Amino acid sequence: MKKYDACVFDLDGTLIDSLGDLASCCNEALSLYELPTHNIEEYRYFVGSGIKNLIKRSMGSKADDEKLFISVYRAFNMLYEVKCLEKTKPYDGIIKMLSKLKESGVKVAVLSNKSDEFANRIVNALFEKGEFDVVWGKKENFPIKPEPESLYAVLDELKCDKSKCLYIGDSDVDVITAKNADIHFCGVEWGFRGEEELSTAGAETIVKNPNDILNLVCA
Repeated sequence: MKKYDACVFDLDGTLIDSLGDLASCCNEALSLYELPTHNIEEYRYFVGSGIKNLIKRSMGSKADDEKLFISVYRAFNMLYEVKCLEKTKPYDGIIKMLSKLKESGVKVAVLSNKSDEFANRIVNALFEKGEFDVVWGKKENFPIKPEPESLYAVLDELKCDKSKCLYIGDSDVDVITAKNADIHFCGVEWGFRGEEELSTAGAETIVKNPNDILNLVCA
């Protein structure tokens, strides 16, 4: 018996481990303009709020120089276009979990702050065609998470009432997104941020592995 009709997943840090490619492309873009680079652990806290915020956080006070910021942002996008799939892959157990959800009649979707173009390209490369009912990245005219508008739009496409949806993510942004949308939330501790951040942000349900999501949704 399924408890939810739909699961909406964050992408980076939830379904896929993309930190290596994000960090290396950002560091390469920073280096092009002789700006300080960062280790991969620092990038865990730079990502999650879209590419523009990733660049701003990595640049620090240098991001106040609008011309320089735009240059680094454009460089990152050019690099990421080529290298976004060099190291990125689904976390262990994700593909099996998604298949089991679909077999149980649960609709599945992706909602990411990554640009819509990159989100769809990566999902199409790493997952079987038709694995997801809806894939949404950052779209024009929609604010990034934690604002709830994009999550509501995804639910409209899924034709799912929010009371029957579970939103799943790995960061405080995801916890707040679910709160803002008044939707049930499940945190994943294998992601970029970990259990402590999720708990501090107010997550009441946190799972240790993808199979725990199946047990939660199809109890």
